[in-house]
Amino acid sequence: MISVVIPTLNAESTLGPCLAALVPAALDGVVRQVIIADGGSTDQTIAIADDAGADLVVTGPGRGQQIIAGLAEARSPWLLILHADTILESGWEAEASGFMESVDTGSRSIGAAAFRFKLVDAGFMPRLVDKFVHFRSTLAGLPYGDQGLLIPRRLHEEIGGYSPLPLMEDIDIVRRLGRKRLTILTSCANTSARRFLREGYIKRIVRNQICLAMYATGTNVERIATYYRAQSAHSQGGESVSPVAENPPTPTIKPS
Repeated sequence: MISVVIPTLNAESTLGPCLAALVPAALDGVVRQVIIADGGSTDQTIAIADDAGADLVVTGPGRGQQIIAGLAEARSPWLLILHADTILESGWEAEASGFMESVDTGSRSIGAAAFRFKLVDAGFMPRLVDKFVHFRSTLAGLPYGDQGLLIPRRLHEEIGGYSPLPLMEDIDIVRRLGRKRLTILTSCANTSARRFLREGYIKRIVRNQICLAMYATGTNVERIATYYRAQSAHSQGGESVSPVAENPPTPTIKPS
């Protein structure tokens, strides 16, 4: 029923848990295919994908073009684009199945869905970010790519699909989709807070809003990407990277 596309780039520390959350849905026959669209990882990402039994597509870096390459291999009538550092809440497949059935039977107008955003961190700031993202998702119809996008293949094709953008590809497609055709599910997309923790919550929030404002005012996406990378590099400047703990056994995805 669903082909899942996960764009990756050096995602060894997060890909395993992301895939593990898909296993129950694969065993139930809801997830029929998992495609890893890799942008040139130099860590163990590809080995993890191979051990899990996922399909693999390798392309140049850039999330938009990676997603496009992955979708070209998708075989199912429903598509789920998911980030490698997102872990879907246990039981997500039941709500997603209900949504898909309502669209397929015509009891609901054709549309797409995203999951409810939740940062994997405790405290006031992560919960504030959660509330802000929920407000932005429901009222403005602008969920983050971290929330996943569950969309019928025919609707994806109707709106022209993803654009080969280095970033903002998530905003680009949901703007073309339109708020009225987008549902926010109650199941959570548990998203890694590592970038917020590394950069600081306030700085990360401000930087994200500046990028969104630049995009909304027509700034070239390559220029936005240059700004984004420069700010990220500045935030990491001189910091040592903590060693990654040994990865747990990779879950095996066995769609029925």
